[in-house]
Amino acid sequence: MKLIYAIVRNNDSSQVINSLNKKGFYITKMASTGGFLRQGNTTLLIGTDEDKVDEVIDIVKRECGPRQNIFNYPMGTGEYSAMNTMVNVGGATIFVTDVERYEKI
Repeated sequence: MKLIYAIVRNNDSSQVINSLNKKGFYITKMASTGGFLRQGNTTLLIGTDEDKVDEVIDIVKRECGPRQNIFNYPMGTGEYSAMNTMVNVGGATIFVTDVERYEKI
């Protein structure tokens, strides 16, 4: 048994959850915040058999493909002192851990 932590953008979370549910995976959804852009993320916890880990990761990759977005980065205290910066957004951070014991009650 494996536990997959998939950290995705809030904008991508609904589609990831829907796609995983259609394939029969159960998900626990938790709100989280990213450190770099300080935007909302969703952390998904997915328990699955070891032979299904690659299927879960493929679904997350398909639904959270990276793309570029313009981020307005403040440069000072003035009203118009900001710089537009192109940043890569999307994608996901995924951790896979072993589960010693699992019970569904």
